[in-house]
Amino acid sequence: MRFPTPLIEGRLVRRYKRFLADVTLADGTMVTAHCANPGAMLGLNTDGFRVLLSPSANPSRKLGYSWELVEAELPGGPQWVGINTARPNALVAEAFRENKLTPLIGYETLRPEVAYGKASRVDFLASGGGLPPCHVEVKNCHLMRQAGLAEFPDCKAARSARHMEELAHVVTAGGRAMLIVVIQMQADAFDVARDIDPTFDRALRMALEVGVEAYAYTCAVGPEGVAIDTPVPILTPGATVQPARTSG
Repeated sequence: MRFPTPLIEGRLVRRYKRFLADVTLADGTMVTAHCANPGAMLGLNTDGFRVLLSPSANPSRKLGYSWELVEAELPGGPQWVGINTARPNALVAEAFRENKLTPLIGYETLRPEVAYGKASRVDFLASGGGLPPCHVEVKNCHLMRQAGLAEFPDCKAARSARHMEELAHVVTAGGRAMLIVVIQMQADAFDVARDIDPTFDRALRMALEVGVEAYAYTCAVGPEGVAIDTPVPILTPGATVQPARTSG
């Protein structure tokens, strides 16, 4: 996914009220950008970090910029990290169209926001191609506390735990369901941050035990764009989850 317009560089001054970030641009101008990220953003919201903003094409929008990337000092060294949690679903849809998601190859359509479970909506429903429908839940990941190890979540994630329970219900009823973790940075493996949210950890492990599939992909991240890149193993006690090779 290429950004439609060049991103604008600045330095983070502060992130506050979860969805706001003050940024100093290269010319010294201070702007307030929308931060489309409800999480804690551990290790990513340090004052002074270099950030990249996308300008809004809507002149009537209250905030003229959205925070897209941060050059974070991670345990394995500095790298660009995508922080916009609105991007992963679009990245999965793009990778599906390009036949880059091996677990979904053969399906003809990927329909977004389909109602299921107890008043929930699954991110995607894959169908067609003579294959059983597959419920697909997407989670964004950008936490790294150990070199090479991406983790989710970075704060309590009760809604995500409920999603895992509902995917498990799909499978126990005879259907197919999967979790796709989109890691908006480079990493060698993925694991649950169980010390941050043991409830999500339990929900995921229970889902895996009944047959919910799980896959994690890193992303190529840079000023020009973000794209799903490489599958990595998921390190989850009690379940064997193999990385899914990208196709093409």
